[in-house]
Amino acid sequence: MLDLAPRIGSKDLSRILDLSPHEVMPCLELGLSLKADNRPYRNAFAQRSIVLLFEKPSLRTRVSFEIGFSLLGGTAVYLDHEHRPIGVRETIADYGRNLERWCHCIVARTMSHATIEALSAHTKIPVINALSNLHHPCQALADFMTLVERGFDFTHDRLVWIGDGNNVCHSLIEMAATVGCGIVVVTPPGSEPNESILRDAQARACRSGASIEVTNDPARVQGAFALYTDTWTSMGEPENPQRIKTFRPYQVNAAMMAMAGSETLFMHCLPAHRGEEVTDQVIDSPCSIVFDQAENRMHMQNALMLNLLTTPTSDPLSRTSTDATRSIR
Repeated sequence: MLDLAPRIGSKDLSRILDLSPHEVMPCLELGLSLKADNRPYRNAFAQRSIVLLFEKPSLRTRVSFEIGFSLLGGTAVYLDHEHRPIGVRETIADYGRNLERWCHCIVARTMSHATIEALSAHTKIPVINALSNLHHPCQALADFMTLVERGFDFTHDRLVWIGDGNNVCHSLIEMAATVGCGIVVVTPPGSEPNESILRDAQARACRSGASIEVTNDPARVQGAFALYTDTWTSMGEPENPQRIKTFRPYQVNAAMMAMAGSETLFMHCLPAHRGEEVTDQVIDSPCSIVFDQAENRMHMQNALMLNLLTTPTSDPLSRTSTDATRSIR
């Protein structure tokens, strides 16, 4: 088998809670360092390969993983499972056991989170969740890297999510619980985050000092460092006029941003349904940092893979240059 020595406690990243606080912070630091200058790592993935298994269409996730891994000397192979889900042609266990003989890491974008868990259980190589119905950890890591770039203070500032309590929301809640910051989740009644995931995050928040609030009141956007939304209809689901009507009071428009505060930033994981969850006036405004988030996906994912695929003799965290690393408050 391939000789791998993960530099974080978990072999895989299926959700943010797989990472401890002392592992998340160095990953954020390394992502910032790679963005500033990735030349010290340009051969870090030489003779390494990853395979991308995607059951859902993708722009940001596919391109950022493929180009990011190649920039550091590695090879990425894409397998399209949009029309033939993983586990149909052969069992997930057999599929994973074949892949681990050829590549160093599996990056999976799946419909069901159970597929991620099955791949993790049956393979010895790292499995990275590139999106499932329950979690989107790579997005949340990149989002917090983006917040740090903008001066987010984990002690005093808070992130506000507004809209559907979906997979991205779940991962942001777990990030807040891990780093010890404040997050407010504002949803229509009946669209709150998964209760089990929320309980897990609250348990970690008790140790980290994080504040997690879930409410149906849009007025709770007041004082947000950043206001974050996502589409009201998940990928692959049909449009529902009644659902859109229910979510309309939660649209991020000029009035909502004014309620949040004059300095509040706007965030979105993209793609955006302009005119539904956000207006053009907001997403195209100077307060919008959506394309910074998209750019940072590549750097953050490379930081994650460096920690999953680096041997003890070439620990990337020990090579982080002082001038490129920014302190996280």
